[in-house]
Amino acid sequence: MTQLETLSQFLDTANTQFQVYDLGRRVANIDPVLFSQIEALNTPYPYPIQGHAQFAIVFWREDQPPFIWFLKLPLDERGLLSPAQRSQFIKMILEALGRDPTKALTDEEQERYANHPFSFKPSQEKLALFNALVKKQLSQQASAQYEYAAQYFAQLDETQAQSDNWQQLGLQGIADVCVRLDKFDHDKHINASFSFAPLEVQAAVCQCLEHVTISKSLAETIFDKLSAADIEHKHIYLRALSSQPELTQKAIKQLVNFQQLDENLLITIAARSWIALKDDATRKLYLEVLANQPQNFFNQVFADIVAIPSLRESLLLDLRSTDRSATLSSAIGGLFRAVSQ
Repeated sequence: MTQLETLSQFLDTANTQFQVYDLGRRVANIDPVLFSQIEALNTPYPYPIQGHAQFAIVFWREDQPPFIWFLKLPLDERGLLSPAQRSQFIKMILEALGRDPTKALTDEEQERYANHPFSFKPSQEKLALFNALVKKQLSQQASAQYEYAAQYFAQLDETQAQSDNWQQLGLQGIADVCVRLDKFDHDKHINASFSFAPLEVQAAVCQCLEHVTISKSLAETIFDKLSAADIEHKHIYLRALSSQPELTQKAIKQLVNFQQLDENLLITIAARSWIALKDDATRKLYLEVLANQPQNFFNQVFADIVAIPSLRESLLLDLRSTDRSATLSSAIGGLFRAVSQ
């Protein structure tokens, strides 16, 4: 019998179709070819978070409802999956299910299997967006909250915004609307909602928009809201610009110029808007502000972003750059001392 070394092999052998989604930084579909390269240990995991890959595998057979695994697997210092833990998970699956991942389990087996050491529970916002995205990609009906949310945004005006009907909105319904921005004028309605919706609704919308690609028009509206917002609310809008790196870079420059790039915003950029840091000038601004924070904070954030494969080489070059302030040089020195201890 063929030895199963990867999750892809296991699911292929079981005659299932499957899709993989990152759930660490942003909810994002991972291309099957890329996932195969990751599993073959030829490519680092593209979206590491705290030294781990956090992802969901959705698999199904024709005419059957999908099954979902939420997995958290450790990465090595190069960002590659640790094969020992992956093999341990596959062994556990084979012992519980044999070679059929769709096998029905008893209640006792389900409870034991649900608490395995490689599982994790996504945050409420990510789970809502994930559910919405999977249903859309599998051509399934949206949640029961979708219709009310769609009507709310379609009919929103100043009078309605002052009433309490927004409290009936569910995060799942908002997520269903946000993954369908290309349908039923949802993009236009979400765009207009930033003029009238209460802050609570705007914050929930932005939580969902950070995981999807938004239009330039909607991004410009959010940028304007970011510019006008109080400092304690700016992170709400900044995270929603994640899919628009050029506007994010513009926002970072504006925040630096007005000395508003605080710890909360620095974390938001690292966690959600790291793509904007591919730009050399933006990354330099970011690092200079980061260097003014406490040394431990600098070390933690730098360790987080340098683990992202698309940023790693540039950040390592930044460590050796002579074109930096004395403050940044001191912070880098502190980083090296902490690493060597």
